[in-house]
Amino acid sequence: MAEIQLGIIESRFADMIWETEPVTSSQLVKLAGDAFGWKRTTTHTVLKRLCDKGLFENNKGTVTSLLSRQQFHSLQSRRFVEDTFAGSLPAFLAAFTKGRALTQEEADEIRRIIDQA
Repeated sequence: MAEIQLGIIESRFADMIWETEPVTSSQLVKLAGDAFGWKRTTTHTVLKRLCDKGLFENNKGTVTSLLSRQQFHSLQSRRFVEDTFAGSLPAFLAAFTKGRALTQEEADEIRRIIDQA
């Protein structure tokens, strides 16, 4: 899948869609107007961009996700590890935990994830 990058506003709008889907484009116009002060045309423009990026689908005025929020963030996280740590999960974990102790629950969860992998 192609890399999907979102700006801050696109990200907030995507979160709004994930929280309310399935949602009509008319409902999104109202929600975006209340939350961001957008006009109808702005809402439809940003929605079209998110649809073009492959996150959502607008089918006859009903907007649904093609990728769940969890799937999207999983792809973003994998790309970050690839780009920043040359794909090394141990290097990422070392950097993430540097200067911070893991709780026992966090350590147990990491062990469970490793065992399942």
